[in-house]
Amino acid sequence: MKPAGPRPTVAIVAGARPNFMKVAPVLRAVAARDYGFDLILVHTGQHYSPELSDVFFQQLGIRVPDVHLEAGSGTHGTQTARVLEAFESWLLAASPRPAAVVVLGDINSTIAATLAAKKLGLGVIHLESGLPSFDRGMPEEINRLATDAISDLLLVSEPAGEINLRKEGVPPERVAYVGNVMIDTLAHHVEDVRQTPGQTPPPSPYALVTLHRPSNVDGREELGAVVDFLLKLGHRLNVAFPVHPRTQKNLDAFGFTARLAESGNIRLLPPQGYLENLSLMLNAAVVITDSGGIQEEKAWLGVPCLTVRENTERPVTMSLGTNTLVGRDFEMAGQLVTDILDGAYKTGSRIPGWDGHVAERTAEAIAGFLAKQA
Repeated sequence: MKPAGPRPTVAIVAGARPNFMKVAPVLRAVAARDYGFDLILVHTGQHYSPELSDVFFQQLGIRVPDVHLEAGSGTHGTQTARVLEAFESWLLAASPRPAAVVVLGDINSTIAATLAAKKLGLGVIHLESGLPSFDRGMPEEINRLATDAISDLLLVSEPAGEINLRKEGVPPERVAYVGNVMIDTLAHHVEDVRQTPGQTPPPSPYALVTLHRPSNVDGREELGAVVDFLLKLGHRLNVAFPVHPRTQKNLDAFGFTARLAESGNIRLLPPQGYLENLSLMLNAAVVITDSGGIQEEKAWLGVPCLTVRENTERPVTMSLGTNTLVGRDFEMAGQLVTDILDGAYKTGSRIPGWDGHVAERTAEAIAGFLAKQA
């Protein structure tokens, strides 16, 4: 009888705020049941400030990372290179070396860890695959496409992912539909937040606004149009605006912060922790965002969402959820706000597989992949 080999380990790589909400339920699922492997949590340090990293670990109950690469900020190329070099160095020194690497989403850490692992001959499992935005002007799109192309197992979060991967010629045995793991975190915490809100929301009705993408906040003209829209919006309902560090920097540089602060109905807030942001979402009449994750969360919560982008890699949030793409058409956005306040905005149904048990299916898929490798 062949002796059993060492218990396999799998490195799961997280680097930024959206990753933390996805990694938490996977860690919890693997801790609750023996799937035949152990997880090594690697934090790349892509997001490193307390408000974008530490608070999420604390609130979501994520354990201290086993490995911290401390990559830090920089240009896309610099940041990707730092993560790639640091992760490769750790893999080369690890004993035993992980049997596989799990990467999440579409951030710079995702493609960097994928490249490092594949060049060392390790299997890569991509959680949240097959969701292109079809806009190659977005850095995240390049990360997403490249990661999907060279990963070994593609775990899909919504039906469109399977369709997209089939069109790209990906063999069916490399694809598994598990659902949206971020919804597991939402389902795990939502009732606690309903009973004990993370903060006192503005008087209702109010809009929650989150904007951080370069197309909306990096240029004076583009950000100025956003500010003008928010000032008009503030005449109709209260506005809660947690300001991303990137957005705050440009609001200050262009002289827009004072204009928003002087409006009596716009509350400028620092970046929010997960529970505080969930509290704001639960009670909002509408969310106006350019975040991919918030589109998903609002669909599950059933709250109207207007997305200030020309495209989305989450199409199911429009076909079945509560999301409408408004691009930068703020006149259209204003009309939709009217529809929402009048009760005329139509929302869809629940999305298949977004049921709070995605982490368990993810762990089973990882275990199956390891068994095939063995």
